[in-house]
Amino acid sequence: MVITKQVPVIDMQKVEGLGKEIVRACEEWGCFRILNHGIPMELMEEMKAVSASLFDLPEEIKSRTADPGPGKGYDGRNAVTPFYEGLSIDEISSTDEFCDRLDASTHQREIIHRYIKAIRDLAGKLGRKLMEGNGLVGDLFEGWCCQLRMNKYHFCPESVGLLGARLHCDTSFLTILQDDGNVNGFQIVDRLSVEFVPVDHVPGTLVVIIGDIGKIWSNGRYYNVKHRVLCFEPKLRHSIGLFVNWPTDKKIEAPSKLVDSKHPRLYIPVDAEEYIHVRYSSEMRTGGAVDIFRTTTTTS
Repeated sequence: MVITKQVPVIDMQKVEGLGKEIVRACEEWGCFRILNHGIPMELMEEMKAVSASLFDLPEEIKSRTADPGPGKGYDGRNAVTPFYEGLSIDEISSTDEFCDRLDASTHQREIIHRYIKAIRDLAGKLGRKLMEGNGLVGDLFEGWCCQLRMNKYHFCPESVGLLGARLHCDTSFLTILQDDGNVNGFQIVDRLSVEFVPVDHVPGTLVVIIGDIGKIWSNGRYYNVKHRVLCFEPKLRHSIGLFVNWPTDKKIEAPSKLVDSKHPRLYIPVDAEEYIHVRYSSEMRTGGAVDIFRTTTTTS
C-alpha cells in the first residue's frame, strides 16, 4: 500500500532554526527535500545531460570503470536488476581518472567538476547544520569519502509495475539526490506506518536520504530510511546521487553529546571497511547490518 504523506521540504536559506529542522527531519523521516540549496538549475540540467551522454557510450568503454568492490564502478544491467545501470566515481577526488577511462570531452569534464564541487559544498553545509542542530560545532564531513553515482533506469512497457531498484537502505551517512524531473517512481518506507510514501519530483529541489552510517553516528536517532524505485511508465529515468560515506581516518561513533542516561550508546565504534564487508556478505540491504554493531547494553 502507498500512502499520500509528503516528506518535509526545507528551505536552506532559512536563518533561524535550520539545524534543528534538519535534525528533526532526519529523525522523523530519514528523507527530506531541500530548496534554495545553491546549485544552479542550469548546472543540474547540464550534469543530467552529461550523465545521459556517458550512458550512451558503448558497453566496452563504460566497463573500463568497473570495480569488483560492492557498490562501486560500472554496474551493468543483469538478471537481478534488469532495468538498472549505474556509473560511479567511487571517490570524487579521483574524478580525472574516471574521466580518462571514459575518454570524456573537455566539456563533460568541466561540467562534472563543477557539479561535484557544488554538491560537495552543499554536503558540507548540511554537515555543519547537523552539528549545529545537535548542539555541536565543527565541519562534520570534512575529509570524508564521497562517491558520485549516476543512475539510469531502462523503463519500457515490460517493466511497468516492476522494480527498477530493490528495497534498500543506503550505506552512506547521507545521500543528496538529484531525481528525474520527468519520471517519478522513488518511494520510501514511512517510519511509523511502515507503508510506502511516494517522493515525487518537486522542481528546483534535491532529495536528502539518511543511510546506515547516519543512524550509527546519531546513536540511533536518525532513521536510515528504506527506499526503492518503481516503474510507473515506460520512460527512461535518470538520477544522480552524491553519497557522503564515512571518514577516512577514524571509526564511526556517536559524539558524546548524543549519549546520556536516556540514550545509552547503542553501537560500538565502527570501521567502515568492516561494516561494508558485513553488509554485503550478509545480504542485509535494508538496515539490519547496523544491528550487528550494537553494544551489549540494553534498556528495559
